Amino acid sequence: MTKYNWGIIGTGWIAHDMADALNKTNGEIYAAANPNEAHLTEFVKEKNVKHAYVNPYDMIADENIDIIYVASPNNTHYGFVKKALEAGKNVFCEKSLTVNAKEFDELEALAKEKGVILTEGFTLYHMPIYDKVKELISSGKLGEIKLVQVNFGSLKDPDPTKRYFSKELAGGALLDIGCYATAFARMFLDEQPNSITTSVKFYETGVDEQSGIILKTPSEQMVVMALSFRAKQPKRGVISGTKGYVEISNYPRAEEAIVTYTEDAHTQTSEMIAAGDTKQALEYEILDMQRYVEQGNDEGRLGWSRDVAHILDGVRSSWGMRFPFEK
Repeated sequence: MTKYNWGIIGTGWIAHDMADALNKTNGEIYAAANPNEAHLTEFVKEKNVKHAYVNPYDMIADENIDIIYVASPNNTHYGFVKKALEAGKNVFCEKSLTVNAKEFDELEALAKEKGVILTEGFTLYHMPIYDKVKELISSGKLGEIKLVQVNFGSLKDPDPTKRYFSKELAGGALLDIGCYATAFARMFLDEQPNSITTSVKFYETGVDEQSGIILKTPSEQMVVMALSFRAKQPKRGVISGTKGYVEISNYPRAEEAIVTYTEDAHTQTSEMIAAGDTKQALEYEILDMQRYVEQGNDEGRLGWSRDVAHILDGVRSSWGMRFPFEK
């Protein structure tokens, strides 16, 4: 595989982890950018980065960079990604790619126009276990998929100055963890949901702290989600069909799934299937991204992300929640 030069925008914890993963694969950390010069200097030294840019837009303009990795706060993604696409760069952006579907659709169209790859950083898109689960569903052994249940709960310190609870920084549980839950559900639906029922508890800053969400597709497949920033929950997803169900724990970076077959109401059997390694989640992302660039398509991943962006918009619309910078 071709060795690609990566440029990293942002030097937070996820950028540190991605840099470590890049150093384990054939990706080259060519440059990093952060307006905070002290953080940038420390990151460049620790991760053995060749070039440092205080201005991210200067890094984007560097003709030696093949792939831009955006790991800055949610509210900055759109501007950085748009500029990178306009420069003809392939872009791998942490979730959420944008804060709303309008921005997403614009960036998707721009990537298509420029003939480059745009991918959102959902680890679950790249974990090998999901290929196994999809093969199982395609075999018909679970029957018709009727229901997906998914939970994600984090216990965040209720600090209004932190990005998690900041409306100005596109905070709230929905965009931070709910996008993962929604992406999990969308992977196992036959079509995009067209019905949303939801209830929400807001934090004092006006962002969503906790919510319950029910989605339904035109063919009446259903999704039930529970999200919280103030109550720890297992990261657990269940895909239920007419002949059985699959339980997946730690679904963002899963390596195992438990399958229970229930062809009638009186007997059941179960098995465990396994694939991949949780510890290599970011390496799978990097290798897939580089493969997408090499082959010129992303195997439908951006399409899933588009649907997720529109679902999240629908949920926020139901709540009447907007960020101050949204037009």
